[in-house]
Amino acid sequence: MSSLDGKMVRVLDGVSLRAETGRVTALLGANGAGKTTTLECAQGLQKPSGGSVRLLGQDPWRAGAALRSRVGIMLQEGGLPPAVRPLALLQHVAGMYAAPRDVPGLADRLGLNSFARTPVRRLSGGQKQRLALACALVGNPEVLFLDEPSAGLDPQSRNIVFELINELRAEGLAIVLTTHLLDDAQKLADYVYIIDHGRLVRHGTVPDLTRHAADAVRELHFEAAEHLRLPSARLPHLTITEPTPGRYRVSGPLTPEDLAVLAAWWAEERILPASIALTSRSLEDVFLDISGRNIR
Repeated sequence: MSSLDGKMVRVLDGVSLRAETGRVTALLGANGAGKTTTLECAQGLQKPSGGSVRLLGQDPWRAGAALRSRVGIMLQEGGLPPAVRPLALLQHVAGMYAAPRDVPGLADRLGLNSFARTPVRRLSGGQKQRLALACALVGNPEVLFLDEPSAGLDPQSRNIVFELINELRAEGLAIVLTTHLLDDAQKLADYVYIIDHGRLVRHGTVPDLTRHAADAVRELHFEAAEHLRLPSARLPHLTITEPTPGRYRVSGPLTPEDLAVLAAWWAEERILPASIALTSRSLEDVFLDISGRNIR
């Protein structure tokens, strides 16, 4: 519950999730869905009005420094002091922990040395992201919270961050991330929770969430010398369109029998497709079905 103009508003309602060690757990939702409140309660930054929260077996709201030293948090805004230089900040943060990670090695891995002498306020968004990730990791945590870890990163930095997350998972860390980049979640997450309007509406592995045959999308592309009559009457449960001349798209619950009908059509029209691509339903498709396609 939170206060809005003096009135109590229920921000989360019945949200229940679990993040296991050695896997990446993604928390997804549109703006205002309740992701930030969920993570703040899990991290001990906000006290829930009901239910229970356990972080490494303890109540994070009441826990002290001993628990917090076992947790790394990367915030999207970073919370980085603007006048400090990156390596000095990382050394300072490392000094707060009994067994920190190797600072030079971490700085080298995330490419901090290339802007080591630049004050934080002059760093690009991607550089701040890498520094914030280094600060979250330098304490050698057991649980890692990542808020939009790849936001603002160029492709090279994004690949480095992905590799590091995969290595940390292999080391046995419990990693919880939020992202608006659904492709990133699909590549990284072992388990996904989707919340909407404060409620948990869907959860499962990426294959669990995307494998529904009735929601599958398939695409076939081929070139034709002239406009073709589409065999829509033979496949009434599918949608067949020509987005651009000579390129055709078939959408719907495509079956092997449907492929046989399409092959017969190609034979009648004397077509040999230049390429055939079967595209499965994505995590983004699932997310948009739940959250809608309008901007919030």
